Amino acid sequence: MEILIMAGQLILGLSILVGLHEWGHMFAAKMFGMRVEKYFIGFPPKIWSIQKGETEYGIGAIPLGGFVKISGMIDESMDTEAMNKEPQPWEFRSKPAWQRLIVMLGGIIVNVIVGVFIFIVIAYKDGEKVLSKEEVNKYGIVAGDLAKQIGLKTGDKIVKVNGKSFTDFNDVIGSDVFLGSNSSYTVNRNGQEIDIDIPNNFIEKLSDPEEKGNFIGPARPFKIAELAPGEPAEKAGLEVGDKIVAINGAPINFYHELQAQLPSLKNQTAKFVILRDGKQEDVNVKVSAEGTIGIGIESLLSFTTVNYTLGQAMAKGTENAFAVVFNNVKGFGKIFRGEVSASKALSGPIGIARMFGGVWDWSRFWYLTGLLSMVLAFMNALPIPALDGGHAVILSYEIISGRKPSDAFLENAQKVGMVLLLGLMAFAIFNDVWKAVF
Repeated sequence: MEILIMAGQLILGLSILVGLHEWGHMFAAKMFGMRVEKYFIGFPPKIWSIQKGETEYGIGAIPLGGFVKISGMIDESMDTEAMNKEPQPWEFRSKPAWQRLIVMLGGIIVNVIVGVFIFIVIAYKDGEKVLSKEEVNKYGIVAGDLAKQIGLKTGDKIVKVNGKSFTDFNDVIGSDVFLGSNSSYTVNRNGQEIDIDIPNNFIEKLSDPEEKGNFIGPARPFKIAELAPGEPAEKAGLEVGDKIVAINGAPINFYHELQAQLPSLKNQTAKFVILRDGKQEDVNVKVSAEGTIGIGIESLLSFTTVNYTLGQAMAKGTENAFAVVFNNVKGFGKIFRGEVSASKALSGPIGIARMFGGVWDWSRFWYLTGLLSMVLAFMNALPIPALDGGHAVILSYEIISGRKPSDAFLENAQKVGMVLLLGLMAFAIFNDVWKAVF
């Protein structure tokens, strides 16, 4: 069921974004009097279509894409027969270069508008949840294995990031730290300040799905917020609101201490000391064979929600949207410098579906859809033949030089681009399968 939900979210998100992207091309083409023969969401074979005026609108069986066919344009259809005829006034190739450039950029522009709009709505609706530096440093951090590899320890208090103070814990684990170069933390450890360097290729380790959640987080005092029916905690009589303060005499102050204790108590009955209504009580709990007791917790750290006015949300949402593009640029820079391997950094459809997760969460769905919209805009803007960016480069050359490349050149460029794109797609899918299996 989880796989179906992942696939459903991926298909819906991509269908929305691809449909709007191709609509951007179609709208610009029709605005300049070009004939649009087809507008499809999904690739052939065709499932359904309807003819309206000069355009056939349809849905293809392969949902990971879409296309528009504009008369007189060399595209993925490679309809060279039509290109051998005399240009007609309604064809793409008959229009001025500046109009053709706008048509090619139409999809990118729409994806940017959609991405920015989604991030603005999220900022206005949900605000921003902030965990302040002071709140994190009440108890310090919990260091996972990856954090220990670079020298961090549980209990460290992070006081600076890249030599500067910070206001929100998100700044500690943000993209600027891991996508930048020569990043560092300054921590307070037992009253002494220590600098911890972050390797330039550290993002590669963080991107490994198996290492998810294995870096750092704030130490969290907690209380029970949820009890799974029929699980050990409920059977033993624990209640929502209880605080677990000790297990078999070992103090429990934070959630990570509970997580560390339970695996060693599989199939054993342990003495829990809980705090309920200000009084301590002893409760015997038989831990499951998996080392769990079936509770959900509520962190007792104090988060602050920053709410934005519409104007502030527009500024913040736009900033967050374009941060996605800048992060992609930084990420590609790390790949080209050899600091991160492409196999770890790139994801295909399977990797993207896993980002959506196996539970349908509309907030996460729209956040990831906004993120993907900006990523699609960035990827399509790359100067690769067959992508919008490749067409834009050729058209820009024509506008500047006044010389139009030959149809033969455009056909060959399209073929080269298609080979590159198919190779990249095959690599991404194979890479996803490899990471999922191995």
